[in-house]
Amino acid sequence: MARPLVLVLDGVEYPVGIIKVDRDKLYGKMAIEAFDEKGREAELRILAADGKTLINKGGTALATVTDKGDSVDRNELVPISEDGDKIEPVPSSFNQSNILNRAEVDDYLLQIVKGVYLVTPFEGADIAPLLDRVASGEIYSFPFSYRGGVEYDSAFVIGSGKDAFIVTGKQADLDFIELNESTVLNNDEEDEISVDDLDFDLM
Repeated sequence: MARPLVLVLDGVEYPVGIIKVDRDKLYGKMAIEAFDEKGREAELRILAADGKTLINKGGTALATVTDKGDSVDRNELVPISEDGDKIEPVPSSFNQSNILNRAEVDDYLLQIVKGVYLVTPFEGADIAPLLDRVASGEIYSFPFSYRGGVEYDSAFVIGSGKDAFIVTGKQADLDFIELNESTVLNNDEEDEISVDDLDFDLM
């Protein structure tokens, strides 16, 4: 059974459903089919490392092993940070109330988008006040995880006309320079390369 995503704005809970905006549904999709001279559909196969054996689709798998080559069950794996500390998993956003915080448009524009979801009322709930706020141009953010995992994504609630969308992703870490800012090149003679030294076969 579908569960609501509970968004909290100014102390009021808004249970919503989300529908993923699929690129294929927006623009359609194209598939390329290949057939041999007898009209039989071509199948994708993998050439094994021996250069002779063909492996059918589904004939390969990924496995996690230790440095000694022993197989490890995925349930035994524990995520750790760069410092070696254990990372506590985060719960699914569907298992908790999610408080919306005001966000600036610059924060939203720095988002590296992973998914876009259309916001709908969950089982007839009244979410009109929330839709009115985002339709007026206000942007809200909250930590989001669809199924739970190692860390949250960033999620922004934005509006377009009568519709509201949740845009999930990661914040980009960008370094900005001024228009007239220049870079100093190393002019050491030993680093200089003449045109005669260039090997165009490497390009």
